[in-house]
Amino acid sequence: MRVMAQLAMVMNLDKCIGCHTCSVTCKQAWTNRAGVEYVWFNNVETRPGQGYPRTYEDQDKWEGGWIRDNKGRLRLRAGGRFKKLATIFSNPKLPSIQDYYEPWTYDYENLTSAPLGEHVPVARPHSVITGKPMKVEWSANWDDDLGGSPEIVPGDPILKQVSEKIKYELEQTFMFYLPRICEHCLNPSCVSSCPSGAMYKRAEDGIVLVDQDKCRGWRMCVSGCPYKKVYFNHKTGKAEKCTFCYPRVEVGLPTVCSETCVGRLRYIGLLLYDADRVTEAASVEDEQDLYPAHLDVLLDPTDPAVIAGARESGISDEWIDAAAKSPTYALIKKYKVALPLHPEYRTMPMVWYVPPLSPVVDAIARDGHDAEDVGNLFGAIDSLRIPKEYLAGLFTAGDVGEVDRVLHTLAAMRSYMRDINLGREPQAHIPEAVGMDEATMYEMYRLLALAKYEARYVIPTAYANEGHRLEESVTECALDYDGGPGMYMTGSGPFGEVSGAPVPVAVETFHALKDRQTSETSQGEGRRVNLLNWDGNGVPDGLFPTTEPGERG
Repeated sequence: MRVMAQLAMVMNLDKCIGCHTCSVTCKQAWTNRAGVEYVWFNNVETRPGQGYPRTYEDQDKWEGGWIRDNKGRLRLRAGGRFKKLATIFSNPKLPSIQDYYEPWTYDYENLTSAPLGEHVPVARPHSVITGKPMKVEWSANWDDDLGGSPEIVPGDPILKQVSEKIKYELEQTFMFYLPRICEHCLNPSCVSSCPSGAMYKRAEDGIVLVDQDKCRGWRMCVSGCPYKKVYFNHKTGKAEKCTFCYPRVEVGLPTVCSETCVGRLRYIGLLLYDADRVTEAASVEDEQDLYPAHLDVLLDPTDPAVIAGARESGISDEWIDAAAKSPTYALIKKYKVALPLHPEYRTMPMVWYVPPLSPVVDAIARDGHDAEDVGNLFGAIDSLRIPKEYLAGLFTAGDVGEVDRVLHTLAAMRSYMRDINLGREPQAHIPEAVGMDEATMYEMYRLLALAKYEARYVIPTAYANEGHRLEESVTECALDYDGGPGMYMTGSGPFGEVSGAPVPVAVETFHALKDRQTSETSQGEGRRVNLLNWDGNGVPDGLFPTTEPGERG
């Protein structure tokens, strides 16, 4: 057993309202620059829908992820070294800009410079790429609020698999939101697809990154990723992807998308796993066995043997303690209500989802029944507006039984907590019906419904001793390239005027700025004082004019 650590995320889809705050803040932090106007490291898709890029889940077309050959070995679906060598200068399996969308802006100048006339001037869209006027026909979530409509249904690869069981009449339509980031997989096909070795998985926390110095722009990683979460910057000629906001997590802060999530639906925590069993788990013959095999790879952080193995691998006690308190471990392995996205790709993704329960309560109440009665809830699961077959196509490789189990668990929690909230005697048989005791079900409710910031984000802070060096180093930023988000500047920062040396323009500098600007020591001659961040502790030089003895103040 070789114990390794992996940061993981869980999203509760019952809470996602599709506000796209996560997408906008992520883009502002990471892809708000030339060459990546079309790129969304975090995007929110409406389901059913074609997704972003269009039909990315159709691996017969895009050939992403892994397949199992006749000998039981894993092979890249897109082919091995010889095929990549033959197509290295002309990769045929790449989404076009139309599959993403042609980025645009608006002719705002026309609003202020148009001459007086009978009609109000308008700001027409024009392409960011060509600069010419264009008609907007697609974007990162053009499916929004069109779930189930005849316009969208034909292009959804998952819906095609279950279409014979679903009616498309608009009055019976269903929809939910699916936020997506890079999966930071245990068995990443993008890393194995990269000819130059630029893609790598960090040993300490499992985050998958791109070495900008090594990247040669072959774009095989774009083809190899079945989730299409690796992008090409056409200005720099380099591949880019979600970084799991590693400068933030290194100092104990959650990712930008998690920090700004309005619905508080994201959880971040550390998992311990057996690295020696990853390939075995990803190679199981039946695709529907991939999810349980994936669970078996994840280790119990309270097991003495696992703790000993973790220490032997160099994992600190602080990280082991964080893994024991991890909300992602609880939702994935303890309560088993979180499911991986498309386990059939055999990449063993580490961003998991609690599936939506659908508006089942309202549907029962309309028929005059007790909408919170456990019997009524269990009976209604088979007739949910969101078909279980569709959820199974997303999260369990088509295994409806696992989806049914999770939905029954969530319904039982809802019914059990109704009695407690109304001051009635709890019914012990409700959690027993889904294999839980009352204490465990209450813990799950607290985590899913009422968890505070510290409970949702349990990120080990073993980097804390080096946090300031990581934040303020001017020579060791992997994203410090022309136009990149690691560029440095002086004068101002995200929290006001900086008072020290040049620092990265990112919210990760918060702790460094706070320590500098609230310290008791001098900030140095000629440095500006930031009154917006000063909390009154200490008196930085230059804040008040100095007076000589005997002079009036």
